[in-house]
Amino acid sequence: MNHYDLIIIWAWSAWLPAWMYASRYNLKNLIIWAMPGWALATSHKVENYPWTISAPGKEIMDNFRKHAIDSWSEIIQDTVTEINKMENWFIIKTSSGKEYTSSYVIYATGNKYRKLGFIWENEFLWKWVSYCATCDGSFFKWLDVWIVWGGNTALTEALYLAEMCKKVYLIHRRDTFRAESIRVEKVKNTPNIEMVLNEEVESVAWWMFMEEIKLKSWKTIKADGIFVAIWNEPDTKIINHLNPIKDEEWCLVVDKRQETSVKWLYAAWDVTTNSNKFRQTIMSAAEWCLAANSIHEDLMKNWH
Repeated sequence: MNHYDLIIIWAWSAWLPAWMYASRYNLKNLIIWAMPGWALATSHKVENYPWTISAPGKEIMDNFRKHAIDSWSEIIQDTVTEINKMENWFIIKTSSGKEYTSSYVIYATGNKYRKLGFIWENEFLWKWVSYCATCDGSFFKWLDVWIVWGGNTALTEALYLAEMCKKVYLIHRRDTFRAESIRVEKVKNTPNIEMVLNEEVESVAWWMFMEEIKLKSWKTIKADGIFVAIWNEPDTKIINHLNPIKDEEWCLVVDKRQETSVKWLYAAWDVTTNSNKFRQTIMSAAEWCLAANSIHEDLMKNWH
């Protein structure tokens, strides 16, 4: 069984920096991915990543991959099913039955978006249906959009969208909100936000573009896009048995070096408490860089 200095679990939106830095530091590293890119790879257009004026997410991911291959990291496409910690190393098992050992692990599986389950939700994912107003809001400037749910995330994103959209409809299945009262009042006092309460989305209607939303009450309202703003759950299930410390939103608590409470287990991207939870690709890249550099510093201390 080959032993590695570092194994990087899953290849999400900005894993390139971890590969690149690990290889430049001459760390023997392995990247195990199940599906590269996730949200970024499925985005129809990205306009908020440096040096990329406008490009499909898949194109950016393809460039990441080409760059990573040049870094001489070892890459396998597989699904990690177990991460177990021994005294001084980790044992990683995959769905193909393979096992690997490593001194350090960077864990970055991202968040699982919670879907509403309405008709055409999956078909129009990242086109007219989005789960991130910060990511896709600019594509709906001066248009009418819907945002669904009544928590802090939904109300915060409604206020953000109201700054650029012609009209924002906030649909909530109840007439009370779990969000902080100060945010509820801000939404109520924003002229171009209209609350639609005690309603749920049934389906979206379309022809060449999205045209209207049908509610379960059979009412229909014209719209150009819909944002689903349910709380997203960090995907940490395969390390829960290691008992890492998490915050109230189940994000992994990491220090300024990206290390979790489990020694030698580092984490990056949306599953962590760092970057003020600003879940953007540029922040992901920074956390990956920092984690790889911190691991190199640890190894240098041990070698000397």
